[in-house]
Amino acid sequence: MGVAVAIAVAIIAANHVAHRPKAAEPAPASTNASSAPATPVKPAPPATWKLGSLTLTACELGQPNSGQTTAAWCAPFEVPENRDDPASRKITLRLAVVRSNAEVATKDMLVFLAGGPGQAATENAAAALAALDPLLAHRNLLLLDQRGTGGSHPLSCKNDEKPATPDDDVEDDPAKLKAEITRCLAQVEKNADPRFYTTTIAAQDLEDVRKALGSPSFDLVGVSYGTRMAQQYLMRYPDAVRAVVLDGVVPNSLVLGEDFAQNLDDALKAQFARCTADAECHKRFGDPYQTLYQLRDALRANPHTVSFRDPQSYQTVQRRLSEFSLASVVRMFAYSPITAALLPLSIDAAAHGDVGPLLGQAKLLSGDLADTMNGGMQSSVICSEDADLFTPRPQDEHTILGTRMIDALTTVCSVWPHGTRPKDFHDPLKTDKPVLLLSGQYDPVTPPRYGEEVLKGLSNARHLVATGQGHNVIGAGCMPKIVKHFVEDLQPKTLDASCLERLKPTPMFIDFNGATP
Repeated sequence: MGVAVAIAVAIIAANHVAHRPKAAEPAPASTNASSAPATPVKPAPPATWKLGSLTLTACELGQPNSGQTTAAWCAPFEVPENRDDPASRKITLRLAVVRSNAEVATKDMLVFLAGGPGQAATENAAAALAALDPLLAHRNLLLLDQRGTGGSHPLSCKNDEKPATPDDDVEDDPAKLKAEITRCLAQVEKNADPRFYTTTIAAQDLEDVRKALGSPSFDLVGVSYGTRMAQQYLMRYPDAVRAVVLDGVVPNSLVLGEDFAQNLDDALKAQFARCTADAECHKRFGDPYQTLYQLRDALRANPHTVSFRDPQSYQTVQRRLSEFSLASVVRMFAYSPITAALLPLSIDAAAHGDVGPLLGQAKLLSGDLADTMNGGMQSSVICSEDADLFTPRPQDEHTILGTRMIDALTTVCSVWPHGTRPKDFHDPLKTDKPVLLLSGQYDPVTPPRYGEEVLKGLSNARHLVATGQGHNVIGAGCMPKIVKHFVEDLQPKTLDASCLERLKPTPMFIDFNGATP
């Protein structure tokens, strides 16, 4: 958000310097011009930057659906697709380093590991910088698009035929989903072997990058799925790691997708309980949890096409509204405390026939997600690392999400190729390295109990729960300052986190003007 301002200031400064008189041409005696020497013009920055064995060039990292860019230094990095066969196809990874503000950076390097699975680190540069900016005063930041994402040989389908995901509205039709996955796989296999796009192999890529950068110690910052990547890298290369921050913690023992329905239901109950406990919210909406399930039951009996105004184009659009699309929309709303605060109002409006608030916001959220998430890489990870461990969960059948996620993932993985995983892949992390774990109180996908589970195996760690927050809290309130002190001092147990007490839940919206005054 500060990029436009920075560019404007740079243009003004450049023009100001360019119109100054040359120091070698003194003003005539008859004028009153100052004889003070002009400020010397700074030399142009170097075109390249040598870091370890890599030569990086200046670049701008774009952000999907935005004109915002992040200045960085980039270099292509080639690795074998199949690491057991050095003669196999070579793939190129997108590597970027955001340079420290210091003349000489510390020897350790920050590493941002993106979520998903399927998100690209370079496409999330702005969010990473917002959270880690205090640390850039003395440290460089590595952004490496994990293989299969972003600019690292993405497992994408041509002609916008993106891999279907469990959040797609496939109307609970396994045949339709299987057909979509089969079409996508045929496209992907022309240029890639999906078996080799797993977390374990990506950790090997990251270690090769570290060595190429001159073997710095890494300060790993993993977000959501990135916390799995961080733990797996630490297990394989402990001597390469100085510190770890896990935000939205995924325990190694977790089977991705298995708890999604229960976690969402728990988060919704907790959020909606705030409404029923508030006199004005309860008067306006009654019991939002009950209204949600009444709406779900009505759509189960009568799914239908609805019209609403697109919040970006302002054109009237149509969408089929079913119990499945409702579940996906509610799940997206629950991730953020701001959108979660809109849920009682939006659900009530939809129950009374006005779907615009619910589906309009959902279109914005789903559009951003679709443009930053690679479904092919996500399938490679889950089908290789989790799918064979799925177990029936009849207890989820009556939740808002039901068994839909597991059912859809099972269908996807009946088609998508499976790679291998180490025997200890799902073993709990055990380490004495300094680790800071972060959770949001109302996280609908990685709840605080996950952080507590991982904490059991850590002897030098601390778990912080951000009050009123949802999924991913590293940028909330004073958390960037806390993370800075942790990385600098490596003393998680004595870390002063008292400033987090100022974090509060976002008040529930009573109408579209906001909460009760």
